[in-house]
Amino acid sequence: MQERAVREYADSDGRYGRVDTQYAEFDGITLETGFFLGPLTVAYETYGTLSPTRDNAVLILHALSGDAHVAGTDETGRLGWWDAMVGPGKGIDTNKYFVVCSNCLGGCKGTTGPRSIDPSTGMPYGPSFPRISIGDMVNVQAMLVKHLGIERLHNVIGGSMGGMQALEWAVSHPDAIRSAIVIAATARLSPQGIAFNWVGRNAIYSDPARVCGPADENSATRRPGRGLAVARMIGHITYLSEETMEVKFGRKLKLKDMNGYRYSLGENGTEGGEFEVESYLEHQGSSFMQRFDEDSYVIITKAIDLFDMEGTYGGLRNAFGKISAKVLVLSFNSDWLYPTAMSLDIVRALQAEKKDVSFVELDLPYGHDSFLVNAGMPYLTRIVRGYLNGVR
Repeated sequence: MQERAVREYADSDGRYGRVDTQYAEFDGITLETGFFLGPLTVAYETYGTLSPTRDNAVLILHALSGDAHVAGTDETGRLGWWDAMVGPGKGIDTNKYFVVCSNCLGGCKGTTGPRSIDPSTGMPYGPSFPRISIGDMVNVQAMLVKHLGIERLHNVIGGSMGGMQALEWAVSHPDAIRSAIVIAATARLSPQGIAFNWVGRNAIYSDPARVCGPADENSATRRPGRGLAVARMIGHITYLSEETMEVKFGRKLKLKDMNGYRYSLGENGTEGGEFEVESYLEHQGSSFMQRFDEDSYVIITKAIDLFDMEGTYGGLRNAFGKISAKVLVLSFNSDWLYPTAMSLDIVRALQAEKKDVSFVELDLPYGHDSFLVNAGMPYLTRIVRGYLNGVR
């Protein structure tokens, strides 16, 4: 009975209902590079009700390609990207918590980014959008939280890039949060991770369709070229595990002739793909082209590459010295992009500084994306719900 109850509250079912994106406007922000970026728009959504004492707010931080729509349905009926976790009775219970999620700085889903208008030119920023950092993203979120009248968050939670932001919150805004949940993240990206991001950006840079000159009036609506699709395919491979790919695809063929194989060429002489895994990656890349912006991809992946708490603060212990929040670190044993060893580096540094830290490694086969896969949600739900309820 208990297992069935957990599963009941661990599905993407849109139970929260229709949610509309809201927009906050600010004069601007001085980035860590010293560049003043303004005016500034932040797209965000809220769920649940803020308590009279304003002490029940949970800030959710999305990964690279996420947005503010974390739960419920939008105007098109699209489910939120973490609908299985957020909603009435779910891991982050909207009957109990006031949930906020915003699109990150540099994104392409409503918050100021490359598609926004540069006031100095009257044209979209495009490739000229200034370099940003994970710290800049967090500082913009802090502006939003203050705008909403919240002095201290009950919790900040995020996976992957969102986990990096949760760490940054704990370090740079120690008095503004009670707790942080860091999922499948790292305090600094490995050379391998940087390499994958670099190859993805090079796919974009090498695309003949890429507009590298001054932005024009069509930049805000133009479709990205094939390079973004290739970048997404490269990235998506790193999000999966070998076990997942073997079980889901194996060596199944999409195209067959009497001899078992058929080689095909797609448009412009590119390989059409005869294995199911190739068809899957093609779908991921093509659909990503329809919903994301290549300049945002470049800007955000570069911010991920540059995130380095150890280098910035002269060691993780120095970085974590001022943390006052409770911290839960979660990893997945099948995640080879941000493996458990990276999470343990964070945990050990927090322990050395005598901080209140908990650690869980989940045995799930879905790779880095385990925190987004519905099949793993019952296990993640138990942990997140229990931890949030225990924070005082």
